[in-house]
Amino acid sequence: MDGYMAAETKTVLIENGETLAYREVGKQDSIPLVLLQHFRGSLDGWDPALIDGLATNRKVIAFDNVGVAASSDLTPATVAAMATGAVSFVSALGLNSFDLLGFSIGSFIAQEMLLTVPDLIKSAVLASSAPAGAAGMHGWADDVMANVGAPNPTPKGYADVFFTHSAAGLDAAAKAVKRIRRDQGRDAVTSWQTRNAQYAAVCEWGEPNHARLQRVGAITAPVFIANGDSDPMILPRYSHLLAGLIPDSTLKTYPDAAHGFLFQHHAEFADDVLSFLD
Repeated sequence: MDGYMAAETKTVLIENGETLAYREVGKQDSIPLVLLQHFRGSLDGWDPALIDGLATNRKVIAFDNVGVAASSDLTPATVAAMATGAVSFVSALGLNSFDLLGFSIGSFIAQEMLLTVPDLIKSAVLASSAPAGAAGMHGWADDVMANVGAPNPTPKGYADVFFTHSAAGLDAAAKAVKRIRRDQGRDAVTSWQTRNAQYAAVCEWGEPNHARLQRVGAITAPVFIANGDSDPMILPRYSHLLAGLIPDSTLKTYPDAAHGFLFQHHAEFADDVLSFLD
């Protein structure tokens, strides 16, 4: 099986006339697992080791949502509109039953999809996630934004947020950055417009509103919620809050890990995801 690093970038035309970029790998005759990417992330932001682990028993599909990287149009500024784009994508591929894995802002989009198109989604994984309306989620801390929200983020800034500063965390960061680096067939870089629209969506999602917390109580699909124990971007307490609000949910926290716990613990996380989905 060719791995994610060798996967070609394809495009699909969605209903509003825009073209979205995507890659797929893995077991073709399985239930698809659709991935929703993190803040400012593109197809090249996924750790190939994680995707290859998931692809041992799943067809895995990663894509650039509307306006992101190689996909056309402008990035919308609300999670609800991003979810509309994601639904258009799966519809364009003809998927009428699939699983979801949303990471960071992708996990917000996944929650919205679980509420608006519940008949399409069998199960969902929410990585580094928080419910809409949670107090304290209105934007990210200054040091986090200085690292990942700057006009030109650096590998060090990325590592400071996605990995802990312990010896194990620093080692995991160095290995992940090396794995993720793709030399051929690279995706376009996400734009400043995408950064601003996505951050506006994050801030709107995080406006304190206890009534919005009730929404996820309507989610009926099985949900696996996961986070690192030291995530500075979406604090672990929000994952615990989310797990308490979604009826059929399980929670796991990974040790000595930050926002990128799923890349640091890629083998364990892939096994956990596949066990949950199966």
